[in-house]
Amino acid sequence: MKKIAGILHAIKSEINPGLVLLFTTVAAMIIANSPLSDLYSKLFEETKITIDFNLWSLSKPLYYWINDGLMAVFFFLVGLEIKREILIGGLSQPKKALLPIVAAAGGMAVPALLFITFNLNDANHINGWAIPMATDIAFALGILALLKSRVPVELKIFITTLAIVDDIGAVITIAAFYTSDISVFYLLAALVGWVVLFVLNKAGVRVFWVFILIGILGVWYPLLKSGVHATVAGILVAFTIPIDRKYDISEFTSRAGEVLKRIRENSGLEEKTILKTQQYEEIEKLKTYCEKVSSPLQNLEHGLHNFTFYFIMPLFAFANTGIRFKGIDFGSLISNNLSIGIFTGLFLGKVAGILLFVWIFHKLRLVSLPKSLNWNHIIGAGFLAGIGFTMSIFITDLAFHGDELIVISKLSILIASLLAGITGYFILRRSL
Repeated sequence: MKKIAGILHAIKSEINPGLVLLFTTVAAMIIANSPLSDLYSKLFEETKITIDFNLWSLSKPLYYWINDGLMAVFFFLVGLEIKREILIGGLSQPKKALLPIVAAAGGMAVPALLFITFNLNDANHINGWAIPMATDIAFALGILALLKSRVPVELKIFITTLAIVDDIGAVITIAAFYTSDISVFYLLAALVGWVVLFVLNKAGVRVFWVFILIGILGVWYPLLKSGVHATVAGILVAFTIPIDRKYDISEFTSRAGEVLKRIRENSGLEEKTILKTQQYEEIEKLKTYCEKVSSPLQNLEHGLHNFTFYFIMPLFAFANTGIRFKGIDFGSLISNNLSIGIFTGLFLGKVAGILLFVWIFHKLRLVSLPKSLNWNHIIGAGFLAGIGFTMSIFITDLAFHGDELIVISKLSILIASLLAGITGYFILRRSL
C-alpha cells in the first residue's frame, strides 16, 4: 500500500484525476468493443476472489469486490471529508454553509423531479430517479483545476462543499431506497460493531488499524449481509475515526526540539550503514510525536486521497463503463424516456436547480454571494455539478438489473456528464 501511495503521490502534481477517469472510461469502451471484449467480461464477471476467515467467508466476482468492497473505501474517504467539514470546515459555520447546502438541495431535487416527470408511468424506469441527483467531485474539481490560478478560493470552496452535501444526500438515498430485504440480526450486529468503534474513540484509542479491522469485520460485513448496501459502512466507520490530537503544536515543537538536540549531540556516532542505538531510539520517539500532533482522521484522509482518486475510482470506471455498442439503437436512445430523464436531469436539471434555489434564497436575503463570485460563476458551477459519472453509474447498478436499462443509463450519464463538463468549463473560463 505504501509503495502504491508513493507512486501515486509522485504523479499527483502531473496528472489530473478527472483526466485519469476519462482515460480509463475511453479505454474500457474501446476494449469492450474490440476482440478483447470477451476477455474483459470474463475478467470482471467470472474471475472470483475468495476471502475465508473462521467467522465469515466471501467468494465473489472481481466486479463485486470493486463495487461493494473498494467503493466502500471511497465512501469511507467521503465520510472522513464530511466529518471534517461538519466539525471544523465549511459546514461548521451555518451562515457560510447555507449557500452550498441550498445549492446542493436544488441540485438534487430538480433533477430527480425532471426524471420522475419523464418516467412516472413506467414501472421499469422509475427506480432510477436518483441517478441524475449525483455529482462526481473528482471530475468537477479536475475541470476546475484546468483553470488554475484564475479560480477564486470561494468558488473552489463552494463547489467542494456542494459536492460533499450532494454525497451526503446520495448516501442517505442509497441507504433508504436502494436496499434489499433487511436482516434484523445482521443489522443489529453492524450496530454493535459501530458502537464498539465509538467506545474506542471515547476511550482514547488512536491506533487506526484497530478501527479499520473492526470496521471491516464488525460493520462492513454485517451490513453486506443485512441487505443495506455495504458501501454505507464506509460513511458509518468514518464518523467514528478520532479527529482530535494528542499534542498541540507548542508541545510537539518542545518535545521534538529536545529529541533533535540529542540527535545532534550524537551526530558523530553514526556508522556508514545503520544508526547507532541512541540515534535510532530518538528518531523513533520523533515518529511517535509526529503521529500524536496530527489527528487519525487527517492521517487517513491524506493517506487515502491519492489511492482513492488515482486507483479505486479509475478501476471502478474501467470495470463499469465497458459498454458494448453492438445492438444499440442510438435513434431510439434519443427518444427513450429513461435516457431523456437522465440527460435532462444531469445537463439541465442540476444547473437549473442550483441556480433556482440560490436565487430564491438570495432574494429572501437568507444567503449572499461572496464578493469574488457572481451569477455566471454559479451557473458554471451548476454545470460542473451535472457531471454525475462515478456516483450516477454507482446508483445505476443499484437501481436496475436488466442489461439493457443499465447500458442506456450509463450511455446517458456519459453523454450528459461530458456535455455538462465542457459547458461548465467554457462558462467559467469566460467569466473568470
